[in-house]
Amino acid sequence: MFKKKGFFYELNKNKIMFLMIAPTLLFFLINSYAPMVGIYYAFTSYDFAGGLFGSPFVGLDNFKFLTQSGILLKLTINTLGYNVVFIILGNVVSIGAAILLSEVRGKLFKKLSQSIMFLPYFVSFVLISVLAFNMFNADSGFINQLLKSFGLDPVDIYNTPWLWPFLITAFYIWKNLGYSMVIYLASIMGISDEYYEAAKIDGANIFQRIWYITIPMLKSTFIILLLFALGSIMKGQFDLFYQLVGNNGVLFNVTDIVDTYVYRSLKVNFDIGMATAAGLYQSIFGFVMIMTVNYIIKKINDDYALF
Repeated sequence: MFKKKGFFYELNKNKIMFLMIAPTLLFFLINSYAPMVGIYYAFTSYDFAGGLFGSPFVGLDNFKFLTQSGILLKLTINTLGYNVVFIILGNVVSIGAAILLSEVRGKLFKKLSQSIMFLPYFVSFVLISVLAFNMFNADSGFINQLLKSFGLDPVDIYNTPWLWPFLITAFYIWKNLGYSMVIYLASIMGISDEYYEAAKIDGANIFQRIWYITIPMLKSTFIILLLFALGSIMKGQFDLFYQLVGNNGVLFNVTDIVDTYVYRSLKVNFDIGMATAAGLYQSIFGFVMIMTVNYIIKKINDDYALF
């Protein structure tokens, strides 16, 4: 009835399998692909009376405004800059924590340390913003109270932009360290003890075993996590940035990313066309980035590529 090749042949041959994945396909079709019609907003000057297809078509005007005003360049630099630091520093710290924890022999201390490091991952960004405000507030914050107790002048941290890249990075690593560390720790636990025993026989000390066995064995895990992170490199940590910075315009120059700009465009200006244009640029940039990096990795070592 069906040729022994093609989609319909596979559909007829594996009806039960296709039926099992049908709910998942339907979920992504409704929630991921159907909303892509809204991309058209990026090419319109949205009019609430006209709706999506009744709004005036303006072509690339929204993109022109973003590029000519310099907003797009600033958002790109901020978003890329933060995410590159998050990826590199976050992975380095996570690998270091996982290696240190794997070398701990006391089971109770290891489990307790792992739980303490993992706990911030479940803390709400709203609570983090409250914690930050109580620490950095110019009048009654903990840091300024501490400075006053030593006879030093208080620092208005919320009006000091150059401090915030460091603060945001610190909060991000503190919150996500436990989650990333568990992934690397699981990879370390999967390394055969025979490698370490052979290294001990050859006279390798603990640092040599880590450098020549543990770290090289984590390369595949690191590359996979890197590819996943690069796919969303233009998608900033909206909750982190918005809750910490809020609507403090003094800090926008160093903390504004694509996500927060899109949110403000919708909330404050109701500029749906501009917000969609920025979001579309963000998605295309991320897609091109992951395809390019995956292609390069596939050329170097096909085993480490995602597809």
